[in-house]
Amino acid sequence: MFGKSPKSRKAIDRPFERGVLERAAKIAASYQIIIQFEDGEYYGRGLELPNVMNDGKTPDECVEKTRDILTTAVAYLLETGQTPPSPASENKRTEQINIRLTPDEKIRLEEAARNKGFRGVSDFVRIASLSVVEK
Repeated sequence: MFGKSPKSRKAIDRPFERGVLERAAKIAASYQIIIQFEDGEYYGRGLELPNVMNDGKTPDECVEKTRDILTTAVAYLLETGQTPPSPASENKRTEQINIRLTPDEKIRLEEAARNKGFRGVSDFVRIASLSVVEK
């Protein structure tokens, strides 16, 4: 989506309105950055915007440059009327999966959810699945 390629930079290589850029910087400051070290260089990407990335010779330089490109990406989203993703630290559930079940499986899951005190199957399946993954 956003990066260092000349083609993508050309599309957004212009100033943003001050208010948009300030709002974008505030949003991007709350985003988490994932850094990897490879081939003598640090590579960073946004957790909330995984296609937004940059690099640096030191971890600090990588974070600074990645934060800058995240600000640019968020400014672009704001300018085009799109809603930037919520910071991962807010734990907002915005992603959805679809699971196909037999009628019998659905009944068994609903019953298990009720027996465990859950109001619905979604929370039961989410908690049960994540507890297996986190082991």
